[in-house]
Parts: sequence; C-alpha cells; structure tokens
Amino acid sequence: MSRVLVTGGTGTTGKALVRMLRDAGVLVRVASRNPAAGDPDSVRFDWNDPGTHGPALDGADRVFLLPPVESVDPLPQVGPFLRRAERAGIRRLVLLGSAIVLPNAPGAVEVGAQVRAQAGGVVLRASGFMQNFLRPHPLAERIRRFGEIRTAAGDGRLGWVDAHDVAASAAALLTEVSADTRSDYLITGPHAMSYPQAARIITAQTGRRVRVEPLTQDEQAAAYRAAGLPTEFAAALAAVERGIKEGHEDRVSTAVLELTGRPPRAFTEFVAGHADEWAR
Repeated sequence: MSRVLVTGGTGTTGKALVRMLRDAGVLVRVASRNPAAGDPDSVRFDWNDPGTHGPALDGADRVFLLPPVESVDPLPQVGPFLRRAERAGIRRLVLLGSAIVLPNAPGAVEVGAQVRAQAGGVVLRASGFMQNFLRPHPLAERIRRFGEIRTAAGDGRLGWVDAHDVAASAAALLTEVSADTRSDYLITGPHAMSYPQAARIITAQTGRRVRVEPLTQDEQAAAYRAAGLPTEFAAALAAVERGIKEGHEDRVSTAVLELTGRPPRAFTEFVAGHADEWAR
C-alpha cells in the first residue's frame, strides 16, 4: 500500500500537509526529531543522524523532503538521503526549496538539481512565508512588542505565500503521481508585496499601527545574530534582503492555482484570519 513520508512533519508546512493527506485517505509517516509518542505513524528523523533515514523510508513510496533549516549548505546531509531514496524506489519526491537562493550557497542549488534528476522528482521553490508575520518568528515578535518591522529590504517586493498553499501544492503532487508533472514550480502568493505595504495592511486590518524601521545590511545581520541565528546564516539572510531591495525577488506565479485548482490566499485574507496576533 502507498505511503507518504513527510519529513519536517511537525513544522508549519509539514503539519498542514499531513492533515491534508490524511483527510484524503493517504497513509502518512510523520518524520521529525521528536516524534509523538502516541502516534504509531510517527518516526524519528534527524538530518544529523543518518541511522534514522533508512527506517523512515522503509515502506514509503513517496516523500516530502524538507532540507535542514538554518543551513547554507544542506548537500552533505541531503545528498546521501537522496541516493538512499532512489535505491528504495521512491516514485515521487517533492522537495520544499526556496525561491530565494542564499548567496554563496551552491549546495542548496545542487540539492534541487539532484531532486529534479530523479524519476518523479519535483522542486517547489516557495517564496517568503506569510507565517513569518506570526509568532514565534522574530519578525512577528517585534511587531507585537514594538509595533515595528526592522528590515534592510526597503521598498523591495516579495511574492509572500501562505504555508497552507505550499502544503496544498505538495499534497496535489503527492496524491497524483503523473509522468507529465513539471519538475520545478515557483510557489508564490497572488501579489508581490513590500514590508511597508505589509505594515499598512496590518495597520488597516487590525487598528494596530505598524511602522517600518530601515536598517543597513550589516545592522540586519546583527539583528539576526541577536535573534539566535548562526553567524553565516544571519549574514546570508541579510544579503537576501539587499537582493529584495534591488528587486531580484519581485515575481509571482500561478502555480498554486495550476496545482490545486484554487488561487493562493492573499495577505489581506491572511491578516484578517490572524488579527489577534498583533495585539499589544
């Protein structure tokens, strides 16, 4: 019987995907570093422990792959897993990648290339998640505590997407295994949006005034480090914000509609559904 292995199954996208697959009657194995003790379909999975990879794959024929987070070079960990998955006969492999390529991170690009090279391999290149505006993300915490967004992205725009639309896109690919599927999809929301636009929408929808505090790239890197991110990753994220400011990420796609049959959620709808998040 078919079974889908969902790595990162307890994260924001993973939890939504697991729920969608189970609602569709699909058998799911939920993989995470801390599996639920009472769930027989939960399994321990740790990118830093290759011994957990084989048992997680055992009996699965489809995989949702979430690479290690906060890593600028996931290839050393993901590469061996991809080879193991290929030997196991996985017939659909959906990688959650990023539309934003971190600077000096060829490993992430190579992971995508290796997934696309496998039979049934598909890469979802997701834009920035709207869930970054929700706690416990540092962006959301600052909005709630100080009513401000600190950014080096200026007026640059990004095709922000709801993680549930990403999950729905992955669910469509994992439940309908077709040879005609493209191997790469850019996943965005319906509109590109800047941080100042986001601040105005939150202010209008909730009544909580939110302002934008411009930072330099170095100041942004320092802020990320202060939030607990590794130094190399913090510097890469700050460089990404410079790229957003320069217009490199100002793009949207129709992939969510193509894959799910419905348009992606707009940021105004997202804010309306989470208005209490930004209360004082």
